[in-house]
Formats: sequence, structure tokens, C-alpha cells
Amino acid sequence: MGSASPSRGRNRRGQGERLREEIVATALRLLEQLGDDEALSLRAVAREIGIAATSVYLHFADRDALVLAAMRRSNADLVRACDEAEAAAGDPVGGLRARVQVMGAWSREHPGLYKVLHESGVNQRCDVSFRMELGKRTVEAVQRCMDGGLAPAGDATAVALDLRAAVHGAASMRVNLPELPWEPLEQQIDRLLTKLVGVRLP
Repeated sequence: MGSASPSRGRNRRGQGERLREEIVATALRLLEQLGDDEALSLRAVAREIGIAATSVYLHFADRDALVLAAMRRSNADLVRACDEAEAAAGDPVGGLRARVQVMGAWSREHPGLYKVLHESGVNQRCDVSFRMELGKRTVEAVQRCMDGGLAPAGDATAVALDLRAAVHGAASMRVNLPELPWEPLEQQIDRLLTKLVGVRLP
């Protein structure tokens, strides 16, 4: 995790939100390294920043609260990246493909955070309804393909859920079983889009 940062002075008035952001950013960095939120402690986060543990408790009541904030940040970053990729594609099929490819790429680039986001016990203990947004937007992307006659008409919600389950399984297995002879995830995702959504890819 690296050496602890040197002790720092108290934040001036009005800088509490800035410290909160630094705490979340540090937790994200440590969670990426650990890949397991149970291994994270508020004291370790405080030590990494160079502040007293009590300063962390002023912003987060316990580890679950901090992990939840980190999950929110990760999810928001992923949603934004998917939205930007879809918007840049210019057509419904390309947009759906770009969105799902980003979901796969994110799991490869952030395996530790991916494990925390999907496997943490916080998912059972806390309100994580914010995670529904990614699914909602995937449904909308599938529906646009159907509405444009680019995919067979059907239940966009069910199709999107099948697609997300398949992509999540493919990504999760790569994170947890990296020793298997995996093909590039992008190729598998294209195959899933063709089989599960029924789109024709170039």
C-alpha cells in the first residue's frame, strides 16, 4: 500500500468536503489494490492520508459507509463512461455495443473495484439502488435497437438483463480465473450481442 503520508494539519473552515473527497479517493485506491472491502479499515485510510482516524469518523460512521461511498463513485464513473461511449457511436447498434464494451473494459482495468462493486457484503447490508441506473440505461439502449428495427422486437428489459448477466459472468470469471485461456473479452461480447440481442454487427 505504500508508506503512510506525513501527518497534516487540520483543514481550514470550509475544507471538510475536500477532505471527504480525499478520503473517498484514498479508499478507492486501496480497494483497487485489495479487491476486498473486508480487508479495508478506516485507520488504514487515515494513515494513508496522514490524518487521525477520528477525522475519518467525522465523515463516515463505519467502514460500510465509506465502502458505500466508494461504490457510488465507481458506479457513477462507469455510468458516465458508458453514456459517453454510446453517445459517440452515432447509431443504436454501435451505441449498445460501445456501452457494453465499456462495461467489459472497466472490469479489466479495475478488477479490484469490480470485485468490490459486485461481491461486497455491503450490497446486502445497505441501500445500493443507485446501481439500478446502469441497468436502466442498458434497457433503453436495447429498446432503441428494437425500435429502429435493428434487433428483433421483444421484451427489452428481459433481453438487457440476459445481456448484462452474460457480460458480468464473462467479466467476473476473467477477474477470478485469469489462468484460463480467455479470448479477448471484446470478441465474446460481440458474440453475446449477436446471440442475445439479435443485432447484426459490422
